Amino acid sequence: MELIPIKQNIDQNKEFVNDPVCQETIYMTIDFYKRAGYTPPWICYYVKKDGQLVGSCGFKGAPTNDTVEIAYGTFGKYQRQGIGTAICKLLVDLALETNPQVNITARTLPEENFSTRILKKNNFIFNGMVNDPEDGDVWEWLFKK
Repeated sequence: MELIPIKQNIDQNKEFVNDPVCQETIYMTIDFYKRAGYTPPWICYYVKKDGQLVGSCGFKGAPTNDTVEIAYGTFGKYQRQGIGTAICKLLVDLALETNPQVNITARTLPEENFSTRILKKNNFIFNGMVNDPEDGDVWEWLFKK
């Protein structure tokens, strides 16, 4: 699997604009960059496996106070195949290669679900309930090095 960077401007992402699996996420990502900034490698990515786009992921901005938050998702027909777990690992590896001291967090709905299982498989531990400005009360997870 490989991470394909989503560039800062829509004009730089022509390969994704017309791809049906990217229609929703490409514009959301460009809008996100306008709010959070664009600081590679702390950006968003599409994930390609065997020549097919299978998901998207990224960092929710550059690290703040030595902490970075990750987010990831698998496109519908690729769910429940272990791809989400592998995508999460790719982000963790990239973060630690870039800055071995960085703390890596993730947030989920406050319930056991596929994402909580993915995080546990990737050595994240439950860190408590937090209030996310966009999502309300969520569970926060911390990668245990």
